Amino acid sequence: MTFFQDFSIPTPPPRPRMPRFTPPPWTAPPRYELPVIVPVGRFVHKSQAFVMAIDAVRVHSTGCVIDLNWILRRTDQDDQEWTEISAVFHRHAPQVRDGGISADSILLLGIQFPDGAKASSSSLAMYGHRPLDEEPDGPVFEYRPKGGNGGDDDISGKAELWLWPLPPSGDLRIVAKWTDMGLSESSIILDGRQLREAAAGAQKYWPEEDA
Repeated sequence: MTFFQDFSIPTPPPRPRMPRFTPPPWTAPPRYELPVIVPVGRFVHKSQAFVMAIDAVRVHSTGCVIDLNWILRRTDQDDQEWTEISAVFHRHAPQVRDGGISADSILLLGIQFPDGAKASSSSLAMYGHRPLDEEPDGPVFEYRPKGGNGGDDDISGKAELWLWPLPPSGDLRIVAKWTDMGLSESSIILDGRQLREAAAGAQKYWPEEDA
């Protein structure tokens, strides 16, 4: 005999399976889909102290994920100056809403479609949410930070940029600006047709899944 044999273990009541939430296509890539990787390997900006580059674009059937990275190298800053720069470099975007910092101190990103349609994923705009079931009037270009590193010699960061819908054929312009890091407004052109055609190769994990 043991102490616990006189205590019954209750059987939990059955829990019905919750219906799966399928987000609208403009909010995220399809969950069960293998994208096509389109290599880019190009600099958006390159100077003695600051570099920003696009590694690749992951093309889904509904939109694209652009892989972006950047790094700032220490030059002649003293310890105090470097500490202040590091604080700005990793500043959280929601502080912008309080009006406490300048647009010069945050990373601004944007995109322009061949037909002139524009979208911004900058910290100034990214928190203007709308109902999920309300399809946006124009392109979605959402900034999704992926972390970074910092030390006495350099600081770096990386992000994904979610673009919806697939761009039309023509020049797709990616624009960046970060004044306090020495990045004046700079841009590169991607081939919208190449990305759109690549989408045909995206593969569903399971054919019966729609998302």
